[in-house]
Amino acid sequence: MSFTIPQLRYFVAVAEAGQVSGAARELYVSQSTVTMAIQEIERILRRPVLIRGSRGVRLTETGTALLPKARQILRLLDDAAQVGEADNRLSGRVRVGVTYTVMAYFLPYHIQKLAALFPNLEFEWRELGRPSAEDQIADGKLDFGLLLTSNVRSPQLQHETFVHSQRRLWMPLNHPLADLAEIRLADVAPLPYVQLTVDEAAATTRRYWGDQRPTVFVETSSIEAVRSIVANGNGVTILSDMVYRPWSLEGKRVQTAVLGDPIPDMRIGLAWRRGSPFTPAMTALYEYFHRQFSVPADPAQQPRD
Repeated sequence: MSFTIPQLRYFVAVAEAGQVSGAARELYVSQSTVTMAIQEIERILRRPVLIRGSRGVRLTETGTALLPKARQILRLLDDAAQVGEADNRLSGRVRVGVTYTVMAYFLPYHIQKLAALFPNLEFEWRELGRPSAEDQIADGKLDFGLLLTSNVRSPQLQHETFVHSQRRLWMPLNHPLADLAEIRLADVAPLPYVQLTVDEAAATTRRYWGDQRPTVFVETSSIEAVRSIVANGNGVTILSDMVYRPWSLEGKRVQTAVLGDPIPDMRIGLAWRRGSPFTPAMTALYEYFHRQFSVPADPAQQPRD
């Protein structure tokens, strides 16, 4: 019996993230799905590939030998798929406004994929704040916005969500809150809170805290600064899985927990001017994201040229 492609993808993701849970978040699958894939690999090899510990996972000798081979297989498969899928006939330009978080943590992989799929299509990516992106879409200066759709406000725009990224509590390793059976916002409120400000994160925070308020002691637009402050034990925060990484730049660990209160997830998708006809280039980008995230396209919502 041989490995399946998803099994290899999940194994590589776990090896790179150093966590089963972290790999699951990046792959947008359940933790149990990743765990079963790793167990099946170990069953086929008849040897463990990972050693589990309190600080995550590390590769065994067998896992270390498998990793470069798995990466090579996946790279060859991606290259082969791109040869078959590439559309050399389609040309034109798509202008896309991208908010900071989406640009930093979501888009780079898709830039590479789109360039391979549509070699004669020109993609113009502009990093903008959400209000500026909305204004430029409405004015016809942008074709799309790739942004946090939960924050879209303009009635002139339509939008679709492709990714839902759960928001969790971030805290340092061995934090007292981790011992609670259920963590509520009321438990977090008295603690020093690190407030991210980029992409209107502060306004989003205020919405789900309701009448309660976190004890904000520092505000920053840098997600890496938030990560370090939390890992150093100087505060906690609530952020989405999309921007989560288990280690700070100093090599200290950040752990997460699901909160008992309803916390909205981060939603990422495309926005465009309501009623605006799609060019063939726009249609290619729109349908690409539907294929990537298995979201059924709604013909009634998609304008055509």
